[in-house]
Amino acid sequence: MTLADPTPEQLALVQDEAVRITRDLIRIDSSNYGGHDPATWGPGEREAAEYVVAQLEEVGLEPEILESAPGRSSVVVRLPGEDRERGGLVIHGHLDVVPANAEDWTVDPFAAEIVDGMLYGRGAVDMKDMDGMILAIVRHLARTGQKPPRDLVIIMFADEEAGGTYGSRWMIEHRPDVFEGCTEAISEVGGYSITLPRKDGGDAGVEGGGSTRAYLLQAAEKGYAWLRLKATGRAGHGSVPNHENAIVRLSQAIAAIDAHEFPREFVASVRTLLDSVSEITGTPWQEDDVESFLPLLGGAKQFVAGTLADSANVTTFHAGYKGNVIPQTAEAELDCRFLPGHQEDLLALIDELSGPHVEVVVDKIGISLDAPHDTDFVRSMHRAILAEDPGAELIPYCLSAGTDNKQLAQIGIDGYGFAPLQLPADLDFAPLFHGIDERVPVDAIRFGARVLLRLVQDC
Repeated sequence: MTLADPTPEQLALVQDEAVRITRDLIRIDSSNYGGHDPATWGPGEREAAEYVVAQLEEVGLEPEILESAPGRSSVVVRLPGEDRERGGLVIHGHLDVVPANAEDWTVDPFAAEIVDGMLYGRGAVDMKDMDGMILAIVRHLARTGQKPPRDLVIIMFADEEAGGTYGSRWMIEHRPDVFEGCTEAISEVGGYSITLPRKDGGDAGVEGGGSTRAYLLQAAEKGYAWLRLKATGRAGHGSVPNHENAIVRLSQAIAAIDAHEFPREFVASVRTLLDSVSEITGTPWQEDDVESFLPLLGGAKQFVAGTLADSANVTTFHAGYKGNVIPQTAEAELDCRFLPGHQEDLLALIDELSGPHVEVVVDKIGISLDAPHDTDFVRSMHRAILAEDPGAELIPYCLSAGTDNKQLAQIGIDGYGFAPLQLPADLDFAPLFHGIDERVPVDAIRFGARVLLRLVQDC
């Protein structure tokens, strides 16, 4: 069933509300510093959850706050669909953000300032813009009394930026009933546009002709392994020779891991992206020189570059307590990302490279994902894009990072990244995630709200 098209006044309100709600959420400092010590948890996640609840209750809905621990708050509400026998669609966001150092920014990261048409703030693209779009669409459906074609489960998760322990992971384990009957999901880091030159030089709708916009549907994700390297040795006085120095052993392990060259592998979703871009542009790509092809991908090139091989990066180092004492132990943290099917091989490799005196401790694993992209639902997403950007392409790609879709996959839900944004061709988009001066075009939020409304009318 197709829902009634909104009146011009209703559509204007949806777009205005998407921008307003995004700005309101940015102004709530919901920084997530990670860890399991409640003393380090700020009040922002709870405050943001309460704001979301107020927005939903205002239009007559009855959302539920789910707290996994004091202040670690997620929000859920289900909108019954016309056909309740169909699998439900989960539309999810997260309310936490990574911290921001205000001294590094040109604007206050929590002021939600608009400068030259760009909305600045921590969470502007990760992912309070999508949260704003989602809430604006849900408010419209509630105000007009319309039912979507199938059940929609709307969730705003806590703790995504620290792996979802107090958000999606907790909910999958303790409240699986929330997802009953659901088969697909959409969330962040996909649906944004890149601008490609056409091989035929024809005009596909982009001003100036000769180019077309391709919207990248995130249909796969690398997995992650957050590891600790624990080196042991012999404690002693700093003046005495010591061939069992834990810091040296840890440093040798780090050097071996850093020196390792992970082999290239072009998984199916990456090949699909590169082949599709090649077809549109007429520019071939070569496996042994893919670097020369990546600039065609514009603002997505860094995301795509991260999906060409496994990776391992040292992120912290902890050792010693006094300048003249050799410590018995030393630790470092490692952020590893692996392609679909590589989890066990990567863990075995890190253990081998670390050597006999360094223990590898697995703190958290996030599985890799690879959702089908030849489906009716994917075609619905393409139709929604085409209605707002005629001639546009929708191309699957693999994300180098991770989302809460990892947890949903464990209960059989196929998750996609589809936060639609029509972006300027020259915007370097990927570095904005977790970056300084994070920002999003205001018009892109308005565009995304229109696309999502079309999708929930035809999902």
